[in-house]
Amino acid sequence: MTNPDSDAILLHSATPETTAAVAERLATCCPDAAVVYLEGDLGAGKSVFARAFLKALGVSGSIKSPTYTLIETYPLQDGRDAVHMDLYRIADPDELDYLALDAVLEHLRVMLVEWPQRGAGRLPAADVIVALVFDDDGRVLKMRAITARGDAWLRTFGQSHSAVAEV
Repeated sequence: MTNPDSDAILLHSATPETTAAVAERLATCCPDAAVVYLEGDLGAGKSVFARAFLKALGVSGSIKSPTYTLIETYPLQDGRDAVHMDLYRIADPDELDYLALDAVLEHLRVMLVEWPQRGAGRLPAADVIVALVFDDDGRVLKMRAITARGDAWLRTFGQSHSAVAEV
């Protein structure tokens, strides 16, 4: 039996700033129309990761948490959109039918989804899953490719950022 985590990238983050630095590095090699699921307990750093990722893509100004709106869309310089979703407050995946995700996907550069399990069956498939897990000295970030696009992305991330372990 193969270990599903054998190809995962594991990084330690002692501070929110370190988590943000990892997100920024991942954003620099983000492919078009990428979907990232952000998993972790409350307070694990999902929103910190999302904000840093979006800023690295060029989102300026305030980056609001979509905790109550469920979705925030940010226009990027290239005419496409960065989408940040937080599904913590939904009770049923069917609630996503009201968000018109098909229209959002037409101009998608990247979609970051917090609490994706709550939208099971209604979300586009993830290319990469980033799990943020508490440990004794901060967090462990586990990045795992789900699609071929995600695999190529994480390989590029690992190759172009040989100092990732130092983040």
